[in-house]
Amino acid sequence: MTTFALRNVKLRPGEEFVTALQVELPSFAYGGERYASVAPETEAKLVIDRTLSGTMYLLRLDARLHGPCYRCLGEALLDVPINAREYQDEKPDDPELETPYVNDNELDVSGWARDAIALALPEKILCRPDCAGLCPQCGKNLNDEPHTHEEPKADSRWGALEALRDEL
Repeated sequence: MTTFALRNVKLRPGEEFVTALQVELPSFAYGGERYASVAPETEAKLVIDRTLSGTMYLLRLDARLHGPCYRCLGEALLDVPINAREYQDEKPDDPELETPYVNDNELDVSGWARDAIALALPEKILCRPDCAGLCPQCGKNLNDEPHTHEEPKADSRWGALEALRDEL
């Protein structure tokens, strides 16, 4: 877990602190599947801005994840650019004005990066934009073996309903 000691940063209102750091990105579950960072650590930029009433935190990084494709279950690589902001009020009277990533003058950068990545992920993670997926009848990967199946013959027990549909 990557943390940043905030007690080392002494800022007055209007001042800014900028640093580069290596952030450990833990793997996480998304949609019941496990996704992990390609590199165990990634370069990130942390900006701390002091305002009159609190502190603004900015985290920028580019994460590269791998995990299963939503359609074909093959390997998917995904680049996720992160530009996340958090605000911590000096005297928060509302939970919306404090960040869950600051505890005892320590900023949990890994947890914040993980959550920011999870929020930035697309609804469906695909190995490629035109992924054909798996065949619903035989389960073969349609990207590797494009094919079709013959239409199944209608069950004779439904014949009376078919005749009624044709009349309407």
